Amino acid sequence: MIFLELLLTFFKIGAFTFGGGYAMLPLIQEAVLKNGWLTEEQIINFIAVSESTPGPFAINIATYVGSVVGGTGGLGPVWGGILGAFVATLGVVLPSFIIILIVAKFYERFKKSSLVSGAMTGLKPAVVGLIGAAKIKLLLTVFFPAGLTLTVFSSPAFYISLAIFATGALLAFKKVHPIIIILLSGVLGVIAGYLIL
Repeated sequence: MIFLELLLTFFKIGAFTFGGGYAMLPLIQEAVLKNGWLTEEQIINFIAVSESTPGPFAINIATYVGSVVGGTGGLGPVWGGILGAFVATLGVVLPSFIIILIVAKFYERFKKSSLVSGAMTGLKPAVVGLIGAAKIKLLLTVFFPAGLTLTVFSSPAFYISLAIFATGALLAFKKVHPIIIILLSGVLGVIAGYLIL
C-alpha cells in the first residue's frame, strides 16, 4: 500500500539524517526517484516551492511529495492526496520527535560526555558534505539538463537561468530582504518561462 510505503520511506529519511532538511535532500531525491514517484524536474519544482513557502524545508517537501504520490493511491486525488501528505509528513517528523524526547530525558547525564561531543563534532562535516552534494546535483540538473555538452551554451534557457542565479546571488550578498529576493526571483522565473516557451 502506497501510504504505508510513504510513511516508512520518510520515517527512514527522518531517522537517519542529521543536519535538517537540506541534509535530507539527497535521501529524498534518491527515494523518490528510485520508487518512480516523481521525475527529476518535478523534484526541482517541489524544492523551489518548498523553499519559498513558510515552514521547515523537510516538512514542506514531504507534504508535497506525499500529496502527489498519495493522490494516485486509490482513494482519489483529493482524499488520497490529503492522506499521503499526512503520512509522509508524519514519517519525516516522528523520528525527530522521538529522538528529542529521549535526548531531553537523558540530556543532563550525557551533557559533558566526550563521546557525545566527539560524535556531534564528527557529524558536522558529513552534514556539510550531504548538503553540498545535493546542491551540486541540483545545479547540474538545472543548468545542464541534457548533460555536460557544448550544446547547453547555445540554449537560451541556460543564459536565462544563469542570469536569475546571478541576480539572486547579487541580491543575497547585498543584504536585500529575503522576501524581496523571493518575489523578484518569482517574477524573473515567470518571465523566463514565457521567454523559453
